[in-house]
Amino acid sequence: MATGATTAFSSILAGSIVSSLLSATSCRRSFSTPINLARTLASTHSSLRNINKHLDFNAANRRLSCEATAYSDVSTNSSIPTSNNSYPPYNRLLPCPSDNGPPRVEHLVVSEGGPVLEFISKALDLPPLFVSDLIHFGAVFYALVCPDPPPSATPEQIKIFKHYTDPSLVRKRLSIKGKTIREAQKTFRITRTNEFVEAGTYLRVHVHPKRFPRCYEIDWRSRIIAVTESYVVLDKPAGTSVGGTTDNIEESCATFATRALGLKAPLRTTHQIDNCTEGCVVFARTKEYCSVFHAKIREKKVKKVYLALAAAPVSIGVITHYMRPINIAPRLVSEDFINGWYLCQLEVLECRKVPWPNNTIKKKYGVEDCGWPSNDFAYECKINLLTGKTHQIRAQLAACGAPLVGDSMYMPAAVAEAKSPGLDPFGKSKKEYACDDVKALAVEEWIARHGKEPTVAIGLQACHISWDEGEHSYEAGSPWWR
Repeated sequence: MATGATTAFSSILAGSIVSSLLSATSCRRSFSTPINLARTLASTHSSLRNINKHLDFNAANRRLSCEATAYSDVSTNSSIPTSNNSYPPYNRLLPCPSDNGPPRVEHLVVSEGGPVLEFISKALDLPPLFVSDLIHFGAVFYALVCPDPPPSATPEQIKIFKHYTDPSLVRKRLSIKGKTIREAQKTFRITRTNEFVEAGTYLRVHVHPKRFPRCYEIDWRSRIIAVTESYVVLDKPAGTSVGGTTDNIEESCATFATRALGLKAPLRTTHQIDNCTEGCVVFARTKEYCSVFHAKIREKKVKKVYLALAAAPVSIGVITHYMRPINIAPRLVSEDFINGWYLCQLEVLECRKVPWPNNTIKKKYGVEDCGWPSNDFAYECKINLLTGKTHQIRAQLAACGAPLVGDSMYMPAAVAEAKSPGLDPFGKSKKEYACDDVKALAVEEWIARHGKEPTVAIGLQACHISWDEGEHSYEAGSPWWR
């Protein structure tokens, strides 16, 4: 390979921080429009403080999902930031750390073609074995053409973007022939360490992929509920991802269950439950059955029953809310109909008083009390899920004043609402607002009352799944709190 040089989107800005781009919206967008702000690695700590201070209000103290770091032009021998100031030394991704590292996402443009591993290793000053692990984890993506910059991109970033998307340059690239710019900007996962990347290729590298240490603590064979020619049913452990994350497809239930069964073809995900939720999950063994099961879900032929460990009693019967149609946690719900919001319905079949999990159990599963005033008793509810929206049970029960035990995202908000009724702009005690701007501010403040996503377990189990009118029916084992 040649030098494997990287041309920065903003090598001129490599020593500066563009504060105008430090918004929760632009950060969340950086997976899809990743030409983001520049900052030096040496200033990571101060940058994180500024970002987190902003997000404490706008994103409810949740972990910052992404950060763009400065781009460095190694083709002109510019200095490359090292990891001795802000980041831990890099070696290998295994053994798995118990805690996730600080967010770090790098965005690069290739100025001279060559093998992707060598290019990234030199461009980011990372050990080749570490970069190889990142590719194996699915943490490296490419696009033939740089994605569009966000509205708040700097003039220098826009200038560099225009340079690499100039039609006179694009027309010379045979790999883009017959594609629209939109098609050429679509990102794909790099799967081979020796994959060739040509000049002008955009790369996104998730240097700190989200980790799942619990994957290495589980006896996966014992969690298999059923194996057929078409599908596998798994009793998913809490603290694991069903099919992986954007930056980590290695540490997933699909991967570990495949290995536990000794299957040659990887299992395919057919539906999702939250990382912090345990219970029944169906994996397809073939592409064909994956499509079949997806069709059953669309046709509402799949029935799911949950056990929820709530911090307060819940009334028997159907609970109805409407969920804000924004794909960002926390999910906001309203008892009143709001045009465009999703209908959410669940049926509470049973609710019984049980002891609150003891300290040994809480420590084992990383369960937090989250400021709940009483932890002597909890309430185990059997719930028939009538609609299937993300975080639905968690958000609905919290809105009823009965958040799930250990739910560090929704319980702090429920505690705040109980202490000061009216904080929830969509709750039972909601206030009247003078204008839309005042209400929008109240919504942002309400979001800020929520906490971070739970690390391991919350009081929620997908205890039963069935389809085809019960022809296929499976039960999970005892929930972690029993």
